[in-house]
Amino acid sequence: MWDVVIVGAGLSGLTSASQLLKKDAQLKILVLEGKDRVGGRTVSLTMPAAHGEDLWDLGGQWVGSTQTHVMDLIQELGLEVYPQYAEGRKVHHMGAPEAKARTYTSSLPFSSPLVLLDTTFFLWKVERLCKTVCVEDPLSTPNALQYDSMTLHSYMEQHIWTKELEQNMGICSRTLFGMEPSQLSFLYFLMFAAAAGGVLPLLGTEPGTAQEFRVKGGTQQLSEKLADQVGRENILLGSAVTAIEQSSGVVRVRTATQSFACKAVIVTCPPHLAAKIHYSPALPTERDRLAQSMPVGHLIKFIVTYPTAFWREKGFSGEVVVQACAGCPFSVTFDATSPGGSPALVGFIAGGQASDWGARTEDERRDSVILSLRKYLGPEASAFIHYGEKVSLSAAVFG
Repeated sequence: MWDVVIVGAGLSGLTSASQLLKKDAQLKILVLEGKDRVGGRTVSLTMPAAHGEDLWDLGGQWVGSTQTHVMDLIQELGLEVYPQYAEGRKVHHMGAPEAKARTYTSSLPFSSPLVLLDTTFFLWKVERLCKTVCVEDPLSTPNALQYDSMTLHSYMEQHIWTKELEQNMGICSRTLFGMEPSQLSFLYFLMFAAAAGGVLPLLGTEPGTAQEFRVKGGTQQLSEKLADQVGRENILLGSAVTAIEQSSGVVRVRTATQSFACKAVIVTCPPHLAAKIHYSPALPTERDRLAQSMPVGHLIKFIVTYPTAFWREKGFSGEVVVQACAGCPFSVTFDATSPGGSPALVGFIAGGQASDWGARTEDERRDSVILSLRKYLGPEASAFIHYGEKVSLSAAVFG
């Protein structure tokens, strides 16, 4: 008889186990994980690089100083962070493929006074609404049902005047959530932004933003070190939960081959996976409907390693923001040079693009990514060492 069984050995599950053991070290806790590793949406892999081999995150990788819980955890576990490289010119390409790409050095790109005015008013409206949101209980927000009945796209249609801002917000939605604006509840968008302190902190690399820091040695270390605290003997990998049955004060958690009795269960896996578990008695209808109808973001994250950081030498930051088009698969790229100095770029194929390009081969995606990098950063982009990618279904991989 276990005291608690936790479903999922990602950051949520392992943090839950660690916190419970801090309160009572005598608790018998079992963590069940469907994958063959801990870490969930964080995964750090070694790839060929300029100095032989180096490590990169192919899952979630950024943290920010305002994300106090994870920053405290990083300090507690004895890990270090380092700032995201953002010096130099950024590339911004909106409109049709034949439209001219521009460079900028400010936080946000603006092509005209009209776009600047449109952006300023739109963000002012959204930020004002964010201040009314109750993050702990979004449905208690004034007009919550109205906002939840509309999508981010429908709100944009009512409050955006320029095509360029519409395209910029589409890129934001894809890279932040892996979804098109038409797939995203506007209330959820407001809640997410409110939790971060506004829309702009979600997008930047400056101090106080979501892409402020990276973790030396990769973010999967957080889960690995938590797993050591919890005890590897208390974590069963390759054990996807199929059913949770509760009766007479005892809960039975079943996998395909085993069954575990416990007093309580914590389910920390993503909603679309939690919805596949058979519950007895059944979940409340509203909870079940939410899990069944919640869309899952779709992103393909890639890392390209290089002999030199040629973009830095040419005065570029490595940040490229591109409107979705047939020729370019990605929405955004950043400098991903490792702490050891191995040059690399990271980028995201997101939302509808990920669905379209996901049907192609990895070689096709790689060739199109390299061709686009060559277009925006120069011919040196063709001389890459290694291209690696990971296809993710996630609520938020960016940041």
